[in-house]
Amino acid sequence: MNTAEISELKSLLSSPIRIVVIGHKNPDGDAIGSTLGLSAYLEKLGHNVRVMVPNDYPKFLKWMPGNDKILRFESHSDNCGTLLKKANLVFTLDFNALHRLGPEMEAVLQKLVCPFAMIDHHQQPDTYAKFTYSDASMGSTSEMVYHFMEKMGHLNYLDADIATNLYVGIMTDSGSFRFPATTSTTHKVVADLIDHGAENSQIHRNVYDNNSENRMQLLGTALSNLKVMQEHRAAYISLNQAELDACNYKKGDTEGFVNYALSIENIVLAAIFIESEKDGIIKISLRSKGDFSVNEMARTHFDGGGHINAAGGRSTRNMEETIKYFISILPTYQNALLNA
Repeated sequence: MNTAEISELKSLLSSPIRIVVIGHKNPDGDAIGSTLGLSAYLEKLGHNVRVMVPNDYPKFLKWMPGNDKILRFESHSDNCGTLLKKANLVFTLDFNALHRLGPEMEAVLQKLVCPFAMIDHHQQPDTYAKFTYSDASMGSTSEMVYHFMEKMGHLNYLDADIATNLYVGIMTDSGSFRFPATTSTTHKVVADLIDHGAENSQIHRNVYDNNSENRMQLLGTALSNLKVMQEHRAAYISLNQAELDACNYKKGDTEGFVNYALSIENIVLAAIFIESEKDGIIKISLRSKGDFSVNEMARTHFDGGGHINAAGGRSTRNMEETIKYFISILPTYQNALLNA
């Protein structure tokens, strides 16, 4: 975001307006943390702010400050549509293409005449936003919200609720601060959030230490399905609909499962394939180490994208054919996998 954009946005935010802050479909910790953090900051500036996401999100995020204010488009489409039409400004956070909202919500946003402001850390952003703060080197959108407040000269508005929400987003998208995009600046930001009331130990417990018995059984099933291909330095996990149903699957239950495959010695590429009969697809999460780009793999082969070391996609093939296709493309990446 250049100086001219910051100046124009400051002018737009200098008096109370109606703002909608939106996170992507299937919201994760960064989407919820960044939207709640930004909305609380904008409310402190005196604006009328509403937070929306396309659909539901995991239970382990529903304790966060301001959670009760989030509207889900899937269950409140009429109300959300009305609020969007009345908005003077729409912020889109943690995504950079409107199709990431799903077709119904995307169609509503395509018709809006108000300006958009994007804050996002994914590669290759679309050009729908008038104000664009895009930085693929950042580890999380929540860290970018902190820097956005800094650019606006408003870090003095940080409080415990904002700090808590941004901490959750940074922690979850950085793999608890272990991913390569976690920099010394990230740690300085986190230190400031703790100084402003983010209780780091309690936040970690709230997010990671509330596992249900069903989730642990599902993890056991996932690990029993683990396949390792040392010749390609790759591993994958699969979960079909019957296995999900047997463990009473709830949204968010498979969060982090793919990292178990990536943690195996000598493995630099990991995938998890999860069947969704409702959507008629296989959902795919990809993770990697080093400079092997799963973003490129997801964009090229699985109608997805993301970051160099973390990306997602989908397949309309059945589970067996999806896995066969995944295995078939590995020789194409053999040199990159061996040298990562």
